[in-house]
Amino acid sequence: MSEKTALLEQWRNLAYESHQSEQQSSLFWADYFQREKGIYQQLLADPDTAVEGTVKELAEKFGENLLIMAGFLDGINDSLKEKNPIETMEEDTKVSLAFDKELLFRNMIEAKADWLYGLEEWKFIFPEEKLKDLYLEQKKAHTVVKGKKVGRNEPCPCGSGKKYKSCCGK
Repeated sequence: MSEKTALLEQWRNLAYESHQSEQQSSLFWADYFQREKGIYQQLLADPDTAVEGTVKELAEKFGENLLIMAGFLDGINDSLKEKNPIETMEEDTKVSLAFDKELLFRNMIEAKADWLYGLEEWKFIFPEEKLKDLYLEQKKAHTVVKGKKVGRNEPCPCGSGKKYKSCCGK
């Protein structure tokens, strides 16, 4: 990596500046989320075409500046078929936006980004029933389901034949 600061680090410095007021931060993120939504709308309109190029080329293609594109690349990276070198990327770094459709949808749900997983474009990619199933599966992914409690005088689930209280329940 060169001596200049990598784009991702510049993005993080901008996005998470501690000297921003709460109002400035809210306005910054509201603007970013609108821009992010616009990029996703374009990508989802043709989801099977892998968009590739340098960071600078993609920023120009989507009408964004380099730092917004760096933030976008950071956000989508976990949903890509092949991750980009986001930690070290600079404007001339080649990147790909070839994403796994199901994984992207699930990651949007995980991030609670309803403005993204609620986009109309998803309805042209998956049937309504599939979208509901993916949504429910992702929501259930972090739900802890406790098994039935074993009573003291019931047979021990380890299969020893003893009562639970005399075996594993000690």
